[in-house]
Amino acid sequence: MNNFLKILQDKEHVLADGATGTNLFAMGLETGDPPETWNVDHKGRIRSLHQGFIDAGSDLFLTNSFGGTSYRLKLHNLESRVFELNKAAGTIAREVADSADRLVVVAGSMGPTGEMIEPHGLMTSIEATASFRAQAEGLAEGGVDVLWLETMYAMEELEAALDALKGIGLPFCATMSFDTAGKTMMGITPANLALKAKSLGLTGFGANCGVGAPDTLATINDISRNVGTNTVVISKANCGIPEFHDGNIVYSGTEKLMAEYVQIAMNSGAKIIGGCCGTTFEHVRAMRKAMDEHIVTSPPTLAEIEEKVGIMSEGSRAIFKGDDSKPTKDRRSRRSRT
Repeated sequence: MNNFLKILQDKEHVLADGATGTNLFAMGLETGDPPETWNVDHKGRIRSLHQGFIDAGSDLFLTNSFGGTSYRLKLHNLESRVFELNKAAGTIAREVADSADRLVVVAGSMGPTGEMIEPHGLMTSIEATASFRAQAEGLAEGGVDVLWLETMYAMEELEAALDALKGIGLPFCATMSFDTAGKTMMGITPANLALKAKSLGLTGFGANCGVGAPDTLATINDISRNVGTNTVVISKANCGIPEFHDGNIVYSGTEKLMAEYVQIAMNSGAKIIGGCCGTTFEHVRAMRKAMDEHIVTSPPTLAEIEEKVGIMSEGSRAIFKGDDSKPTKDRRSRRSRT
C-alpha cells in the first residue's frame, strides 16, 4: 500500500512539518536565492532540515521543491533543470524518511507558478499543466509518496495542476492560501474549495500559509462543515505574525500557541496538521506532544479560538460564522512558503 494512504488508515491524526524557508534561512540561505539548488549543492543541509522535523515528531514532511516549476526556476535561469532539481528533492527526502524507525511520509511540495492563467494573465492552462507535469515527474522519480500542491490561490491554476498529476500514479492533495478576508487572492472561499474538491479527485485538501492560527482555524471550520466526516482536511497555519527584529523577519508564534492551535485544529475536523511560515523544529516538537495528549471534543467557539491563539480578522470571523458575503477592507495574501 502507498505510504500516504497507509498512514491515513493507521492514524486518526497526522502531524506534518513546519517551515522550509524559515529553517533554511537559519542554515545560510540568502534572501532571493532559490532553495531548490540546495538539493544538489547542499544535500547535507536539506537532510538536516528533514531529519529535524522527523526528530521533532513529524509523520509527514514536504520536499524542498516549492518553487520547482519552470516558471519559478526561470527567474534564476534554472528552467532547464526542472526534472533534475525535483528528482533530487525527492531522492534526499526518501533517503531520510526510509532511515527513520517508523513510517514517515514524503510529500512532494508543488507551489504556484507565480503567473496568472488567461484572461487574467498570459499563461495558458495548457502551459500551466505542462509545467506542473514536468515537476511532478521529477518528484515521482525521486520517490515521493504523495504530490502536494500548496499555497494555491486561483481555482484555474489548481485545476490545471491537477490535470498534470493524473496518470502519475500517486495520490495528491492541495491546500489553498486564504487571507484575512477569509478568501484567496482570487476570491475563493473555504466553502468554495470544499464543494469543488468533491469533483477534483483530491485525497486531502485544506489551507496553508496566508495568515496565522486564528484565521486558519476559521478557514478549517468552514471547510469541515461543508464536507463529509471521512474527508481528509489539512491545516498548516503560519506561526503567528511576521515582525521585523534587527533586520530579520521573526514570527510571533510561541510553542504554547502552536500547541493550542493543534488541539483546536483537531477539534475543528483537521486530520493532517502542521505549521507553515515561521514554524521551527521546537514548535513541531510542542505540536507533537499536544497532538498525542489531546482527545477530540466538539468544534471550537469563536471565543475559545480567540482566547487561546489570538484575535481573528473581521473577514475570518465572518467566514467562521458562515457569512462569506460580509465585506472587509483588510485583504492580504502571501504567495510563498517560508
